[in-house]
Amino acid sequence: MKRISVAGISGSGKTTLAAALAERLGVPHVELDALNHGPNWAEATATELRARVEAALAAAPDGWVVDGNYESKLGDLVVSRADTLVWLDLPLPLSLARLARRTACRLVCRTELWNGNRESVRNAILARDNLFSWAIRSHRRKRRTLPSAEERHPHLRLVRLRSRRAVAQFLGSVSPSQ
Repeated sequence: MKRISVAGISGSGKTTLAAALAERLGVPHVELDALNHGPNWAEATATELRARVEAALAAAPDGWVVDGNYESKLGDLVVSRADTLVWLDLPLPLSLARLARRTACRLVCRTELWNGNRESVRNAILARDNLFSWAIRSHRRKRRTLPSAEERHPHLRLVRLRSRRAVAQFLGSVSPSQ
């Protein structure tokens, strides 16, 4: 494993696992949210995001770990270049509980995320397309689309992790870089 894409719904632990994998493997961690969200939550266009992702991957020829989804903007850009797709397919109630804890902490602590952005009650909870409704819709969509990733990309190893224990075992099985 040298080029890993970590996918899953909001609250599944993508960023946490990707950061740990990148550290263990000694390769850069590329967080797609950081590349997509500009100041004042301005989203990159598909063209802008593709260019940013291509630059980040090109800057790490020895390997990388990318976390995030953005299939609507990136298509298979990341997955087609990855050798491993790690799918965090945790139970929906667990991911929603994690999302609630993370969001509450970010709201109370006023944690800066990317480019000066902070979560607000409005975008996290009150907006029509809030984090929780997005996570629920994404959960259904991922279950329909991710299993076929190996068929579309025969070179790709799909690792589907369905529990916290499976995530911990997988991370433990990854050999640190020398």
